[in-house]
Amino acid sequence: MHDEFLCHVTAYGICGGRRVGVPLGTYRAPTLPLALWWLRDRASWIADRLDPRPDLPHVPSGALMPVTDDTTDVPALLRAWCADTVQQQRVAEELAGGRLVRVATRDETTEYELLAESVDALRMARTALWSPAHASV
Repeated sequence: MHDEFLCHVTAYGICGGRRVGVPLGTYRAPTLPLALWWLRDRASWIADRLDPRPDLPHVPSGALMPVTDDTTDVPALLRAWCADTVQQQRVAEELAGGRLVRVATRDETTEYELLAESVDALRMARTALWSPAHASV
């Protein structure tokens, strides 16, 4: 049984010709429902920062500009993922099965990645790589 999950959110972009990752958050979830909640919360958080409501008082006039029709609507994709119960169930099943889950979307400049994995599966994988028969002391 996989009872604890490590979740990460990272934004990737190009800087000086190299791909650079910027961590946006990490959470060690004690339960599967909390891992799913945190991933949805972070996806919504990113969407709200990329596409805030223009009538909010902290958004200065003219700060938001419409994008072209061929631009990937990352906020809409993240919001749709959060609202999709079928996708959420699939993520839950993958995590419960001990598999790494990666949800990613990108626009012209940045890739946004949500990752989650079972802490137990990580431990089992590390243990399988080391055995006393191969150890040198």
